[in-house]
Amino acid sequence: MASEVTVRLVGIAKAFGETKALKKCDFEACAGEVHAIVGENGSGKSTMAKIMSGVLRPDTGEATILGTTIKTPIDAKTVGLATIFQEVLVAEEASVLDNLYVGRDGFFEWRKSSGKRRAEAQALLDRLVGQHVDLSRNVGDFPLSVKQWVVIARAILKSPKVLILDESSAALDLDATVRLHDEIDRLRKAGATVIIVTHRIAELVRIADRATILRDGVTVGVLEKADINENNLLAMMTPADRKLSGAAKDGKRKTAENRRVVLEVTKTIAQRGSAPFDFAIKEGSIVGVAGLDGQGQDAFVRALARIVAPFGGDAKALDSGRNELVLMGGLEDAARLGVVYVSGDRKREGIFPQQSIFENLAIGIYKKNLGSLGIIRRGKLKQMFSREVDRLRVKIGRPDNRITSLSGGNQQKILIGRAFANNPKVIILNDPARGVDLGTKRDLYRELEIFAEQGGAVIYLSSEIEEFLGFADRVDVFHHGRIYRSLEGDQINEETILAAMFGRSEADVVEFTSERKVH
Repeated sequence: MASEVTVRLVGIAKAFGETKALKKCDFEACAGEVHAIVGENGSGKSTMAKIMSGVLRPDTGEATILGTTIKTPIDAKTVGLATIFQEVLVAEEASVLDNLYVGRDGFFEWRKSSGKRRAEAQALLDRLVGQHVDLSRNVGDFPLSVKQWVVIARAILKSPKVLILDESSAALDLDATVRLHDEIDRLRKAGATVIIVTHRIAELVRIADRATILRDGVTVGVLEKADINENNLLAMMTPADRKLSGAAKDGKRKTAENRRVVLEVTKTIAQRGSAPFDFAIKEGSIVGVAGLDGQGQDAFVRALARIVAPFGGDAKALDSGRNELVLMGGLEDAARLGVVYVSGDRKREGIFPQQSIFENLAIGIYKKNLGSLGIIRRGKLKQMFSREVDRLRVKIGRPDNRITSLSGGNQQKILIGRAFANNPKVIILNDPARGVDLGTKRDLYRELEIFAEQGGAVIYLSSEIEEFLGFADRVDVFHHGRIYRSLEGDQINEETILAAMFGRSEADVVEFTSERKVH
């Protein structure tokens, strides 16, 4: 590893009102290395990245990049630093090309080099996405994963000497993440410093040379590559007085043999032109949903929750009062029958940014807490709020602070708490652990296990294979718009799931795994 220190933070502290995001942070990264910043949600990781980028000024301490003290984003840009922030920042009504070069220079300079830039952008973006992207189309026409690639490509086109990626793989599936890692390798070999903020342990193990760990706004240590593993990270990230849950589950849940089907769809079509298929889940079950980006799994879970209408088929949910399955039409039916949805895209589909933390969690159950005179029973809502915040270990200041005062991971916890507060029968989660730390993921798995043990049903879409292992009873893998394989028991392992995601049969697993390792 190169010894030249390119990024140095010394004694950094930063507070937002009463909230001390960073208390005493030191950090060093070198040229030609990938350095991870790791910590629980609310530990100060994104605040540290914004201070390096000049977006925030520290209250005390100093941040230097390549020997220059960084006070503004202009300072960072001048020394060759580029940052990809946690939120996918694009102008949706502008073209892909305009998004890639926005803010780079004036109109006339752009016109002089537009042909060269188009060719450069086309080559890079096609390589990153893995397929041709029409640069003239508006960014808003593309799915979240392509928008994320546009943001990543925008930073790489600047040929940065220092690149900061704050949860930049969160919107990418497994195969796309491999392409991102290849790009990071190219930058590292070219001598750039790459700083990543991520909760994906497999990602850290694969690409990080070192990892700096934050806990409650303080730097608690640095791990070298050989020591970066789940146990070491958890031990350093987690306060000594916090009892960690173990693996997602130690064995099979004890459920009655005569479990009832609580949700089923027949002859549904997830993507226009794909083959119809059936799906069912019983009470007390956790079903994982997997697939490479664009294979129909996202459309399926959204249609299952009635967020969008499917292209065909019927959906039925269990009506407990009648003890039978009844047709489920739109969102109102889903809510009445106890089917709730948690989106991983909290910015567009989850939070109400102008409202408080309390209102964001309680908003779904106001109607259920009306007194005889139509007055909201605030006392009961406060009890519910405290219960969900404690259960999910949400780090908040005042409940009446805006939801945007929380870290991204803690915002996600509020959305999950909102779902639990509705006392659902079925929870459908669409990549809910995106941007959530390892300890919180374990807490979430534990709560979903408890929910299932009490008779609830969980449908859990994730872009991370590791999230299914030891957790899901069944994994339905999508390929070409339909369920390609349903895996259970010993079949739920990384190799088999991955092979199914690429449309390979069980007999091909060994050969397929060998091909991937060679790549």
